[in-house]
Amino acid sequence: MDRRTLLKRSLALAALYGLPAAPLWAATRQMPDIADGEAHRFSFDWLQRLAREMANAPYRNNMRELPKTLATLTPQQYNAIGYDAEHSLWHDLDGKLDVQFFHMGMGFNQPVRMYALDPDSHQAREIHFDTAMFDYAGTGVDVAQLEGEDTLGFAGFRVFKVPSLTERDIVSFLGASYFRAVDDTYQYGISARGLAVNTFAESVDEEFPTYTRFWLETPAPDSTSFTAYALLDSPKVAGAYRFVIHCQPTRVVIDIEKHLYPREAIEQLGIAPMTSMFSCGTHQRRMCDTIHPQIHDSDRLTMWRGNGEWVCRPLNNPPVLQYNAFADESPKGFGLLQTERDFEAYEDVIGNYHERPSLWIEPRSDWGKGEIQLMEIPTTGETMDNVVAFWKPAAPVEPGDSLTFAYRQYWSALPPVRPELARIRETRSGMGGFPEGWAPGEHYPRQWARRFAVDYIGGDILNIAKNGPPIIAQLEISGGRTSDIQIFQVEEFEGIRVLFDWYPTDASTDPIDMRMVLEGDGDTLSETWLYQYFPPPPDQREHPPHPLDA
Repeated sequence: MDRRTLLKRSLALAALYGLPAAPLWAATRQMPDIADGEAHRFSFDWLQRLAREMANAPYRNNMRELPKTLATLTPQQYNAIGYDAEHSLWHDLDGKLDVQFFHMGMGFNQPVRMYALDPDSHQAREIHFDTAMFDYAGTGVDVAQLEGEDTLGFAGFRVFKVPSLTERDIVSFLGASYFRAVDDTYQYGISARGLAVNTFAESVDEEFPTYTRFWLETPAPDSTSFTAYALLDSPKVAGAYRFVIHCQPTRVVIDIEKHLYPREAIEQLGIAPMTSMFSCGTHQRRMCDTIHPQIHDSDRLTMWRGNGEWVCRPLNNPPVLQYNAFADESPKGFGLLQTERDFEAYEDVIGNYHERPSLWIEPRSDWGKGEIQLMEIPTTGETMDNVVAFWKPAAPVEPGDSLTFAYRQYWSALPPVRPELARIRETRSGMGGFPEGWAPGEHYPRQWARRFAVDYIGGDILNIAKNGPPIIAQLEISGGRTSDIQIFQVEEFEGIRVLFDWYPTDASTDPIDMRMVLEGDGDTLSETWLYQYFPPPPDQREHPPHPLDA
């Protein structure tokens, strides 16, 4: 493509999208070779103005019809599309990071336009699709159908630590506003989104805003951090985003600033949304009829509330869809965590669940009043993300509003902060109604009950259990009754176990909310344990027969 054609394209795009036209002499220092578009001036202020202007105009869907050879790809064929490392974005920089792009195809039919951004001159050039960037061997793609498709765009991008440019990417943006990162295990798991809209609102359908353009700022050669800017759009909202991505030795840390401009009123706006999977764990075995003791990307929602209280809410794979909201003001942090890091807990040589990262959100501004909201969806397997969590502001979201949020994400094995008090190690459940170590039979009545064991570690809790003051488990439940609350010292994990039985008092199968905190001499000794239990119907409330009863 010659310079005259590039200039015409640049002026046309500037007129269509309000891009500031660049002078012909615009500086291109550090501009990668694959950035073949005409230069234009870029700033984050300009991006915010563009998003605001878009919100004042009708939404334009940029979804396109793909060439048949791409639209009919199977997941296996799509994943087989390779990338030529010679066409990586920062290939000639000889630095510590590089970027490659995802191909359009299969369900990815909403093109994302990519730009290379020079931080010194503040000039950006678009990167156009070229079949030379990709390796189609063994994919079944008819490359002839893609000739002349330089406006096809890309589905997303991923970041590598040099020299690993094949399969060890560390950050990935792909599909709608989804993205994810890894820690030093290079194992993906939980995902984040740029925004959630009406995820489980009562009167309207969920909407999935999409990143439509990215500007990727060229890093210094010796840097492991870089900045990406994004334009988000959907029928109800437009937004301007800045991601400062730090690829640290043992984790990825992302600083996010976003400016949102609603086109319409939004019933449920989700800030810092994250999506994960919980199939079964130590407290819920219903879906674990496999060779694996546990199957999950995350095992709990942890919240550090604005008043300083720490809360642990173990995740569920519920029998019916469940929605919970936890009111707060100026939260200090929250996240979906994967705290069990031992292979023996999962025995999974393919999923590697013991290596999947946790995701912790740290607000960098005052978020005011709102709720941390949690949705759990029934699932029969491990291929479907069935857990969603985010912050919902209390104030109504109306068209014409201008909303700004800043927060930091930590993608790591465990969050960077934890309570000084005793914290939850694990939650377990099983049949109850009889002394621990025995089984229901002729010596004990067959009154059906469910037993819970909540393990605590840290906060010097084992020493307190040994030497005082006496520990009291303050337990509250929303229905039924509890009995036989016991506290055991457990040297094996240097903590204590609180054991109790729950008994139904009616035939209801409504979920039972439980809340427990440890106290001693009036002082709080632990984080707060919240749990939601789903009683079985009455015809399933029977213990299995005991062999000695035959």
